[in-house]
Amino acid sequence: MTGLEHFNTLDPKPKLTVVGAGPGDPDLITLKAIKALKDADVVLYDALIDNELLDYCKPDTEKIYVGKRPGESHSQDAINFLIVEKAYMYGHVVRLKGGDPFIFGRGMEEIEYAKGFGLETAYIPGISSSVAAAGYANIPLTTRGVSESFWVITGTKTDGSLSKDLEMALQTSATIVVLMGMNKLSQMAEICKAIGKENLPVAIIQNGTTNQQKVGIGVAKDLKEIAENNQLSNPAVIILGEVVKYANLTELSALSKNAGGNQ
Repeated sequence: MTGLEHFNTLDPKPKLTVVGAGPGDPDLITLKAIKALKDADVVLYDALIDNELLDYCKPDTEKIYVGKRPGESHSQDAINFLIVEKAYMYGHVVRLKGGDPFIFGRGMEEIEYAKGFGLETAYIPGISSSVAAAGYANIPLTTRGVSESFWVITGTKTDGSLSKDLEMALQTSATIVVLMGMNKLSQMAEICKAIGKENLPVAIIQNGTTNQQKVGIGVAKDLKEIAENNQLSNPAVIILGEVVKYANLTELSALSKNAGGNQ
């Protein structure tokens, strides 16, 4: 699209607001995000969004599902085009994304694309599952005397590989949070073994903060078995670190013997 200067007088002016919906529990969305939904003319929403959030929209708001679960064909290019097209057709487009859009959420990519076509843009943060899922499992990412920092790492980079940051993080005492890593559990376990962290406490949290939340607890060498024994799959957050002991002290005492689990 070129020559859009004559659209600058449109009222309302075409606008994109990238909104974080939070980690799953619909009550964890922010008030500012709710205000954006109430003002939206079009909402493009992702797969992990609780449909209850769409009830905040006006009755005539167009709601378009653009999820990217396996087998679904909503490419990022198609989403970018929809953002611009709908903004110029109707005004205010809200891009509703799970967690926080600036944490492995491509929120900045969509904002930069929209700016390139003259749209006003705004960002509203959301509570990230990297923090909330652990908290709902009673796992503090930092606590005095145990962990003084935490890393949030992607388990799957653009090329499909596991981030090399994991090995660096394991050299520290920091809590490690891995997102999008369920297909890399065996590889993660091998890395932990290779650097002597095979007995590091770990937790896998599926559907964190929702009524369907499930948690498996064990040690790093048993990551794959923890997932299998507890029937855990995506969407899930993986926590590695001594703070996992707060999730279930009874089970932790048996970590060196078996991969445990609690539902």
